[in-house]
Amino acid sequence: MNRLIAGLIALAALLGVFYLCGYVNGVTNEQGKAKDAEVKQLREVFEQGQAAGTVRDVVVTKYVDRDRIIYKTGKTITKEVPVYVTPAADAACTLTRGFVRLHDAAVANVLPGPAEPADAGPAGVALSGATEVVADNYATCHATRNQLVSLRDWVRETHAKVNNGKGIAGHE
Repeated sequence: MNRLIAGLIALAALLGVFYLCGYVNGVTNEQGKAKDAEVKQLREVFEQGQAAGTVRDVVVTKYVDRDRIIYKTGKTITKEVPVYVTPAADAACTLTRGFVRLHDAAVANVLPGPAEPADAGPAGVALSGATEVVADNYATCHATRNQLVSLRDWVRETHAKVNNGKGIAGHE
């Protein structure tokens, strides 16, 4: 009977060792799979980052080139003001304080307040000076538009690269 009990204990110990070996082997195998998945995910993220960096470089280059053209065109237009708005036109047109107030309020995107009798008087601003300011303001608006279009393009192209060519829903 002692032999039988000793044999059962040995058998239980042997089964325990087999179970433990299997458990350790399974854990090691699962850890390996998890590590492989992590490496694959990191590789994909790295590749997406490289693709996004390429998109960024292309979009920034286009943006900077277009911006230079926008500001160069704006400066050229401003230089042409004396040709289109002559000293005779300056003398013939008196800009009022109300015009200047309303223009400045529009630039700041604020309401100018109620009109006053003093708004009817001359502002002392020449038509040519106002034309230069308007031309500069439009150049700034075009540059801002260019910046926003470039940002939109960067978002779309980066999204497409990261999502394997799929565009943003509704904007393909």
